[in-house]
Amino acid sequence: MPIKFGTDGWRAIIAEDFTFDNVRLCAQGAADLMKYHSLAFRGFVVGYDTRFASAAFAAAVAEVTTANGIPTFLCDKAAPTPVAAYNLVAKDAGAGAVITASHNSAAYNGFKYKPDYGGSASPEIVEELEARIRSAEASGGAQRIPLEQASTNGLLEYFDPEPDYLNHVASFVDLAAIRSAGLDIIVDSMHGAGAGYFAKLLSGGSTRIVELRREPNPAFPGMAQPEPLAHNLEPLIDEVSDRTADVGFATDGDADRLGVVDDDGNFLTALQTFALLCMHQLDTLGRQGPLVRSITMTSMIDKLGAIYDVPVHETPVGFKYISPVMMSEDALIAGEESGGYAFRGNVPERDGILSGLMLLDMMVKTDMGIPDLLAELEAKVGPHHYNRLDLTFDESRRADILAHLQSAAPSSLAGKRVEQIDTRDGFRYLLTGGYWALIRFSGTEPLLRIYAEAESPEEVRLILEEARAIAGV
Repeated sequence: MPIKFGTDGWRAIIAEDFTFDNVRLCAQGAADLMKYHSLAFRGFVVGYDTRFASAAFAAAVAEVTTANGIPTFLCDKAAPTPVAAYNLVAKDAGAGAVITASHNSAAYNGFKYKPDYGGSASPEIVEELEARIRSAEASGGAQRIPLEQASTNGLLEYFDPEPDYLNHVASFVDLAAIRSAGLDIIVDSMHGAGAGYFAKLLSGGSTRIVELRREPNPAFPGMAQPEPLAHNLEPLIDEVSDRTADVGFATDGDADRLGVVDDDGNFLTALQTFALLCMHQLDTLGRQGPLVRSITMTSMIDKLGAIYDVPVHETPVGFKYISPVMMSEDALIAGEESGGYAFRGNVPERDGILSGLMLLDMMVKTDMGIPDLLAELEAKVGPHHYNRLDLTFDESRRADILAHLQSAAPSSLAGKRVEQIDTRDGFRYLLTGGYWALIRFSGTEPLLRIYAEAESPEEVRLILEEARAIAGV
């Protein structure tokens, strides 16, 4: 199967397609891309997560980049993607890669390519990288040298990615106030790379941090996949409820996403979380600037943009689309429905750790818990409820499903008039009142995703049922 980058990087099943040979091909393509654009002298950063053999795959990348004469900085431990990305920018490196499959199940690993700005590679960069990978494969594969030789040649440096990142994110919030606020915070690292970061940032005061599933475990036991969604977070929800904690946070496998549980044990949707983060920037902090959201993100953002008189930019799904817009518009904040949020002043990349700090900063500055903050949000923008269906399908039916969608032109969903059909990324039905539904194929997994946002849970349920019928699945 050819190496094909999806919404964020290339992901495949370990030992089937995700092999050392294919990872080295990716690294050779990246090296050739850097050399073509005269970026090789600036160096290449390599990070990796806690998945099976991630450290060994990262070492294989370094074998290739150093063989191409590129100074290479290899993380000396597993690190979140946003940590590796920040170090790339801090070192003024020409590019980098992170070995991770993010939220995918344990059978997967992946290769995320990071340009010099540290965010997800744009579609144009991805297209060029894939061409370089194909060329490398056609010309006999990747160059490589042993890492011992690379070290002797002065081309390889191992480094600790934590200190510079921790100092950096500490500047975004009033850490002293959070530490002394006396909060009870439960953190679920889902056996991923984010373990320990909240504790290191927030320990030392009256605020208490309890960590769950902090030990690395590439099998990700007790969850369908290391994705911070309610069905994977029963231990966190139970712990928050049992301890009557103030808030619970979960980070995915590479900690670029954040899941939130309130003090009543209720899981917040990513749409609620992002709307709160936007409200914090615009209202609590009094900042101004454009907001960026994917088409799967809540229309609450558009309503907040109107209230605070700031523009809102909409993109297709994926930070490969969001990152370029963030940079070109100097956006204040950006987010997507999968639980990834990015902030001005940081790299244009999702950061689950910084997102959690921002929510804590909001709680401390307003002296309000999550339920009260949600009530304040609803008072501003009205009621918004959301859900998503993830449906597996036989790949042989893809064309049939697509034909169903292309021929359908519903005039209403759950009694709400369809005002527009947007086909930039799937089939998005814009409904009366700013609500919506979307049907699209996943860019990273063999899934058909159906999304809906409406005024009530019952309307959401009805919209999802009708949208599923339209897709014929």
